[in-house]
Amino acid sequence: MSIFDQTIKRRCTNSVKWDAMENVYGLQDASDILPMWVADMDFAAPVAVSKALQDHAEKTVFGYSFVNDEAVKAIVDWQNTHHDWHIDKESIVFCNGVVAALADSVKALTNPGDKVLISSPVYPPFYNIPKSNGREIVSCPLVEKDGTFVYDFEAFEQALAQNVKAYILCNPHNPGGYVWDEATLKEIVRLCAKYDVVIISDEIHSDLMLDGSKHTPLARIAGDEIDRIITCMAPTKTFNLAGIQVAYMIVTDKKKRMLLEAVHMASGQGSLNTFASVALQAAYTEGSPWLNDMLTYISNNMDYVIAELGQLPGIHIKKPQGTYLLWIDYRELGLDEQEIMKRLLENGKLALEPGSKYGDEGRGFLRMNVACSFDTVKDGVQRFKQALQQ
Repeated sequence: MSIFDQTIKRRCTNSVKWDAMENVYGLQDASDILPMWVADMDFAAPVAVSKALQDHAEKTVFGYSFVNDEAVKAIVDWQNTHHDWHIDKESIVFCNGVVAALADSVKALTNPGDKVLISSPVYPPFYNIPKSNGREIVSCPLVEKDGTFVYDFEAFEQALAQNVKAYILCNPHNPGGYVWDEATLKEIVRLCAKYDVVIISDEIHSDLMLDGSKHTPLARIAGDEIDRIITCMAPTKTFNLAGIQVAYMIVTDKKKRMLLEAVHMASGQGSLNTFASVALQAAYTEGSPWLNDMLTYISNNMDYVIAELGQLPGIHIKKPQGTYLLWIDYRELGLDEQEIMKRLLENGKLALEPGSKYGDEGRGFLRMNVACSFDTVKDGVQRFKQALQQ
């Protein structure tokens, strides 16, 4: 029996995924709803991480702290080993989360009123963060081709030419699970360099590669343009540590690092909390075996869901190259989003994410999180089928 077969009870633990559905979905009572929505695993973190946190908690004094050299080295070693990326420890800038890193980058490297480019459908904070900071969003949609989304680089260049100051890249792509190839990434860099556009690259899913796929850090292949890139990463998605709130940016340009530090100073941000660096160090130094086993388990879960739901008329699912999220195409059902969400919640008692959350290009799709025990996956599949029985 795999450790991932364990079904952990998460209700009444202040879990957003399990305990906040009433607010998210507008329900009076969600106690009978199975959550397979937000990108949060139902797996226990690696034992090494739990043990390191427990050992640290026994110290009893939790005063001001800083990130030690061992934790910094763990990041450098992880990038070298897992992504063949040799980074300078001086290029690391810590923050509380990748969404916070996106916000810091937007504030540090653009001005109010500036245009920020995104490629939809994409993770909602890509829209919300620039807008809430007084920037203007320019959206250049990805183009659907053979069941996946690709870049239309002619349209991308036209968008950049609108005096865009920053581009936020999702690498790998969320919600689609696409792992961008090197040629695509190099063209993104070339065009952004042509129009002197800063690239903020969200690479939080970079470690979640399935079935032999390989992540390519944008900065690793950027050549002379590396200094225009801010790479945002974290162990939180990889090892299910979102509640720990630990992330970092890799910023090779000293001037940009100084601008980011100025934003931190202006908002009163300090160093990571004392438990965050402990969790990061333990995860990156001892978590690889757990990660490898988890990815195999996720891949098998996906194969099951695709085989089962793919038999339903009007449902199409292409297995992603990365992440633990399935992007389900239901457009042939002829149901609008409101109707299918109603059926899922009321008939199937199943909470998935509506595709429009990721932009208009996501309409006709659902996002399903399969980072849970196989028993939970089977339950989710049956609930999905129940929702569509009528």
